Amino acid sequence: MNASLVDTLDWPKGDGLLPLIVQHAHDGRVLMLGYVNRDALETTLRTNEVHFWSRSRQRLWKKGESSGNVLTLVSIAPDCDRDALLAQALPQGPTCHLGTPTCFDGTRPAHPWLNELEALVAARKGADASTSYVAGLLAAPVARRAQKVGEEGVETALAAATGDLDGLRGEAADLVFHLLVLLRGSGLSLADVVGELARRHRG
Repeated sequence: MNASLVDTLDWPKGDGLLPLIVQHAHDGRVLMLGYVNRDALETTLRTNEVHFWSRSRQRLWKKGESSGNVLTLVSIAPDCDRDALLAQALPQGPTCHLGTPTCFDGTRPAHPWLNELEALVAARKGADASTSYVAGLLAAPVARRAQKVGEEGVETALAAATGDLDGLRGEAADLVFHLLVLLRGSGLSLADVVGELARRHRG
C-alpha cells in the first residue's frame, strides 16, 4: 500500500518535490509545511517518523533530528491531484524551531474555547479550595469527581428523554465540564480522549 502511494504521486509536476502539510492528529492544528522527495516519503512511511527533503541543505532531514521533537506519523494521504500530501502526526514537543507548538500561529488550538476551558481547569489545581469549586473537586478523592460525572450524565439523559432541549444543552455543558475535571484529576486530557476516538476510527 505504501509503495502504491509513492508510485502514484505526480512527482514530475514539482520537479521531484511535493509539499507535505503536517496536521496534529488529535486536535487538527496545522503544525508545519515542508517538502518531500521520493526518498523522504519512503523513509517516513518506513520509520513512522516524518522526514523531509531540505532544499537549503540538499539532504534528507528528519524533523526533530537535533531537537528530539520528532513528528510520529499517524496517517498520510495525497490530495485529489496527487501533487500534495497531508500527514497527520503526533508531535513529541514543539514543532516550530522558535519553540512554539506550530509554525503558523504558535499557540491557537483547533477548538479555542474548549482548550481554554481545559487550561483554566488545570490552572485551578492547587488553588484555595474554599473559594474555587474546581480546586475543591481536584483536591477531593477521585470518587467525588466520578460521582459528579455520573450525576450530570443522568441529568443529561433525562433531559434528552423528556425532550427538554434547553435542559439538554445545559446539562450536556455541565457533563463536559465535569468530565474535563475528572480527566485532569486523573492525569489525562481531552487530547487523550480524541486520540482514542481516532484510533478506534482507524481500526
